[in-house]
Amino acid sequence: MPRGELKSEPIHETIVKLNARIESRFPGSGLGEVGQTLLNLAAVNDEVIAKARRPIWWLRVLIACGVLALLVTATWAAFQMIRIATGESPSIPDLLQGVDAAVNEIILLGLALVFMTSMETRFKRRQSLSILHRLRGLAHVVDMHQLTKDPEFSLRPDNSASETEKPPLDRFQLERYLDYCSEMLALTSKLAALHLTATQDPVVLSVINEIEALVTGLTRKIWQKIIILQ
Repeated sequence: MPRGELKSEPIHETIVKLNARIESRFPGSGLGEVGQTLLNLAAVNDEVIAKARRPIWWLRVLIACGVLALLVTATWAAFQMIRIATGESPSIPDLLQGVDAAVNEIILLGLALVFMTSMETRFKRRQSLSILHRLRGLAHVVDMHQLTKDPEFSLRPDNSASETEKPPLDRFQLERYLDYCSEMLALTSKLAALHLTATQDPVVLSVINEIEALVTGLTRKIWQKIIILQ
């Protein structure tokens, strides 16, 4: 893989380090479980990308056979037309009927080839969209974890004692928690962006852009809270 291209290994290492930091600062927290889910999704994401890079050979062999059959049929039809034009055919109506059948076969084979040539793209697209939807869902889960973290509870702990069962995080802890959420969202976006190295499918690219826009919006909300804490 050329230098300057996004790679999965550094992303995996960063997720592992982030999970270790979360477990060290907030042992047994729900955010740590989300981090482990992100790590598992990263492994699945790599498998999907690897499959997207590999050609589906059995399908390509079928396409090659279809192209060969189409060429043979077209060649036969051309020879029949030549025989009609040169007057060598003893029965023109029979030959016209044969040519008509050949044209129909060519049309059917052509439609089948169009379907088969798009089948590989659609198959890989379905796999990519499946993992991308899971990454997008995880981004919303991270947002739910930061949604309940109100800076006011940390800035005024006396006011929050009656509203929460657990003692609120202090300013430093909450800032770290929100920072971890922000990092997790960024890593989620990077996992989605890895698909750019394997496909140029416009449908997949559109979903990647949607995830990046979603992560940007969610991260902006987190940093608004961090700024309040500072």
